[in-house]
Amino acid sequence: MSSLLEKTQTLIQANLHAMVDRALEQNSVAVMRQYIRDAENNLRELERAAATVGGEVRTLERKYNEYKRKADQADRNIDTLLMQGKTDLARAAQNEMNTNRRLQEQYHEQWVRQEKEYETLLNARLKLQAKLQTIRREQRELESLLQLAKSKEKTVRAIKSLDDLMGIGDTDIARLGESIRGRLDRASAHSEMYASSLSNQLDDALGQAEIDIQLEERKRRLGLSEEPSFSFDDEADQSAAASN
Repeated sequence: MSSLLEKTQTLIQANLHAMVDRALEQNSVAVMRQYIRDAENNLRELERAAATVGGEVRTLERKYNEYKRKADQADRNIDTLLMQGKTDLARAAQNEMNTNRRLQEQYHEQWVRQEKEYETLLNARLKLQAKLQTIRREQRELESLLQLAKSKEKTVRAIKSLDDLMGIGDTDIARLGESIRGRLDRASAHSEMYASSLSNQLDDALGQAEIDIQLEERKRRLGLSEEPSFSFDDEADQSAAASN
């Protein structure tokens, strides 16, 4: 019984601040959950023990009253027997009364002792119940705070990821954009260069053709141009055209 009371007293006097410190070290409220389980187990044991001791108290009280009644009856019988001159019977009644008084005192002592223990158990039960209510309330609040902390941590991670995307990510994208624009500039330069070369070649070709035409025209005026020669096939074609 003393061991049960010691365990109960330890739970009742448990330092909530130390418990919270341990929970913080482990980043969990499991410490408080274990405390609650221990307290609930001890509360059940305490209630069973209190019920047992309460039954014993009632039994001892009943025994005390029984022997007190017998002793009181023997006391009255002694007076009656002495008045009747029945000394031997009075002596026996006296012996019976002494025995009943002794048993009455023994049961009274046990009754008082057990009643005190019963009251101690009941008080410990009330205190432990009150402590449990406090710890359960604290546990719910701490679990809510822990959930809030986890939610805040997720938010922080999300914001950090967004910062990475807006910061380092932008630098990477900008660098890639500069590379693409550089390629486009180089391609545009090559395109302009080749287009200019082609234009020059066309200009040269057109200019040469015009010069040739001008020279042929000048040869005809000077009578230096050769008459075009006709082949047999050309004459046949002309005759066929004339007949038609």
